[in-house]
Amino acid sequence: MAAPGFWEDAARAQPVAQQLAALRNTLSEYERLRHEYEELAVLLDLAEEEGDEGLLAELAADTRRLAQGVAALEMAVLLSGPYDAASAIVTLHAGAGGTDAQDWVAMLLRMYTRWAEERGYQVQVLDLLAGDEAGLKSVTFEVDGENAYGYLRAERGVHRLVRISPFDASGRRHTSFASVDVLPAVSGETEVELKPEDLRIDTFRASGAGGQHVNKTESAVRITHLPTGVTVTCQSERSQAANKASALEILKARLLDLKLKEQEVELAKLRGEQREIAWGSQIRSYVLNPYSMVKDHRTGLERGDVQAVLDGEIDDFIHAFLQAEAKKQSAATAAAGNRGG
Repeated sequence: MAAPGFWEDAARAQPVAQQLAALRNTLSEYERLRHEYEELAVLLDLAEEEGDEGLLAELAADTRRLAQGVAALEMAVLLSGPYDAASAIVTLHAGAGGTDAQDWVAMLLRMYTRWAEERGYQVQVLDLLAGDEAGLKSVTFEVDGENAYGYLRAERGVHRLVRISPFDASGRRHTSFASVDVLPAVSGETEVELKPEDLRIDTFRASGAGGQHVNKTESAVRITHLPTGVTVTCQSERSQAANKASALEILKARLLDLKLKEQEVELAKLRGEQREIAWGSQIRSYVLNPYSMVKDHRTGLERGDVQAVLDGEIDDFIHAFLQAEAKKQSAATAAAGNRGG
């Protein structure tokens, strides 16, 4: 940052300054927790020597608070990717399972909405396609809040539901699938440049709830990025301008995702690894019948309180994935270093 001309390019300088500030905050918090740990260790030795039960009880409470602080610091370190701090754009699509799969999408939307609200995040539906009989065929929504993308990228993949179908008159067990895609919400200066000549913008009448206004005005917007063929739609806002702005935001996020995936492929080639880049692999099963269990197939984590998970209690799964991912990256870095040595 002290290099000549560093601050002349504000668009490049600001992200570096923000990253440095975040690193300083992380280091400061680490030093605070280390100091607190050393103090507690000394007090614990003293309490044991004197047999002070009251002090021991007080230290137990302090130790729990310290453990919570360490866990929070660990998450801050795990969420260190270039876009982890960003808000998230989440898209849910119904897969195999017919009406049950569309209902499953609605259940997942509720689960993520409750999770987000518990964290104080704001949720805005950007695009929605209702199911034929019930539920949703697809929905795209933004989760606005710090680190929303860093957390929710752990949810990317296919989610499987097994239950007695409420839509089957015979009461048979059905298996349904829904895909979850998560992108960082990029804004301002980004690596993604949208040229007007590369965009085809179409307007049409929105469908679904909204009354006469929705049906009589062409407020819905569809934007096609001609070089890549990526198409996005938005019809949740009442004005065409608002829908266009939301659609452009989604388009930027999807083009950035394409760029990141291309970089992953190139890195995998350089490392000589065979890595699965596709997002459409089954990551988690939610079983309501014949037993109750939610199992994450990537980490092996299981929970029996399925309803609590569907009510938004998914932090355990998110944390386990981020920890496993960090260990995998650390092992890959160590292996690369050994090969280089």
